[in-house]
Amino acid sequence: MSTPRPPLTRGESLHQQVARNIRNDIEAGVLRDGDVLPSTRELAERWDVSVFTISEAMRLLAEEGLVISKSRSKRYVHAPGQDRKADIRPRQPKVVIVGGYAGSGKTELGRILARETGWSMLDKDTLTRPVVEAALETIGHSPHDRESAEYFNLIRPREYEALIAAATENVACGNSVILTAPFIRELNDPAWIERTQATFTELNATTIYVWVYCDEATMHTYVRHRGAARDAAKLADWAGYLSKVETSFRPPVPHKVIDNSASSRPLQAQAKDLIKTITGGTQ
Repeated sequence: MSTPRPPLTRGESLHQQVARNIRNDIEAGVLRDGDVLPSTRELAERWDVSVFTISEAMRLLAEEGLVISKSRSKRYVHAPGQDRKADIRPRQPKVVIVGGYAGSGKTELGRILARETGWSMLDKDTLTRPVVEAALETIGHSPHDRESAEYFNLIRPREYEALIAAATENVACGNSVILTAPFIRELNDPAWIERTQATFTELNATTIYVWVYCDEATMHTYVRHRGAARDAAKLADWAGYLSKVETSFRPPVPHKVIDNSASSRPLQAQAKDLIKTITGGTQ
């Protein structure tokens, strides 16, 4: 909440967009129970909207019980059950592979799933970014490069190798894991899917594939919202980036689809339904 927010799109009411983004941050644990929200004026400046828009967003969140006012000038996040988790430990560990394009909401979904189940959350960028940035600088590239042939051919495969290795170690200990990464190349590669699934099957684990869909307008809002340096090239030529994106893509294996478009059901509700499906409703 401390970084400037980008202009919002007009596909959804502005106050609903602000409320949805703050709601997702609360559900994913980015905003914690008791956190003080910036003032109405500060939020309006960060989102580049009117104070009326922020007031309406806060009204929606207050109606949902996610934001409370304790004084005229301060609003607080109200999520008292945030630290409760189910600690679901199935007899067969689960490996939930969550893929999707940049800005689709993969990490947010992964965090919500992890908070609801107590399973390990393994995000590719979190695990590998410091080493990736150092490696890119070593070969003379920007640490934020995610477009060059050197990155795709030399470094990217090692990122996924590290992610799967971390998951394998957890599963070998009997822990269920949630993996979040684009998985674009991987889920287009039947050999990778077969090899990865065989690895986890050998450890008596069940692999579940989840694809996070997001329409192009909402995806653009999410990418700008997170303000990551690695997204600069995408945002500088968004039309060019979209020309490489096949939003109709779905993994060629049995999978679940989560629709994180602006018009979709709340991510939290979809996550809870997904957990019931994965665990057979034993939560």
